[in-house]
Amino acid sequence: MKALLEILQPGEPDWDLAQAIDPDRLPAHIAIIMDGNGRWANRRSMPRVAGHRAGIGPVRATVETCARLGIEALTLYAFSIENWKRPRQEVDTLWRLLRHYLGKEMSSLMRNGIRLTAIGRLDSLPPDVRRDLDRAVRQTEANSGLRVNLAINYGGRAELVDALNAVLEEARLEGRLSTLQIDEEAVEAHLYTAGQPHPDLLIRTSGEMRISNFLLWQIAYSELYVTDVFWPDFSRSDLLRAICEYQKRDRRFGGLSPRGHGRSSRQPVAEEIGVPAR
Repeated sequence: MKALLEILQPGEPDWDLAQAIDPDRLPAHIAIIMDGNGRWANRRSMPRVAGHRAGIGPVRATVETCARLGIEALTLYAFSIENWKRPRQEVDTLWRLLRHYLGKEMSSLMRNGIRLTAIGRLDSLPPDVRRDLDRAVRQTEANSGLRVNLAINYGGRAELVDALNAVLEEARLEGRLSTLQIDEEAVEAHLYTAGQPHPDLLIRTSGEMRISNFLLWQIAYSELYVTDVFWPDFSRSDLLRAICEYQKRDRRFGGLSPRGHGRSSRQPVAEEIGVPAR
């Protein structure tokens, strides 16, 4: 939290939002469905690819803010398996933008100790994209700060299929296929995100009320936050506002609320601290 306050000024909206956040109750893992690039562009009579280009800025700001807050993991839904259905020109532009981001942001990732990983069916990526992605993952793998998972050619159902197949293959190689009983721990150990905390907070931009085949296993008890803001307009204020809202939630995980848990008395909502909702 201190690292974030260092770049803010007292009296500005982001300062007030940051002051409203309890540093002891931050989400360990935030996942974001970055939606609305195309509609953002359409409303401005621009080609859809312009929206994708404009979406790079919010990625940079979100990564920096999460790193400064001390968030453990951030997962960004960058390209779904279903996105291959889009026009070839748009898909090719997305790959060019990804490669551009990886090259341009590497010095910043290293400087801030950010570890980059990729989750999804990566073998199906274009060779040049896979090469640049693998290079970025290798270069940052020793970093110990924020882990940024890029979900690329990703689908939640596909992840579960891959996890189950991995469990079966492991049992076959160990000669215990006939007695195999699959439990939650076995599936968990073979997810793309194995070893990471599950998302505490799932943010979706653009106002759509669906999870779009994203992290189906991991978000079983995530707090959902949907904003009408299109991704290219998603700002640091929007992220801080989502965290403020998260900290008001009473997380019971199917049980009862422990005494004293729930909204903290020092956690006013965004509107109560004079920051207008978007």
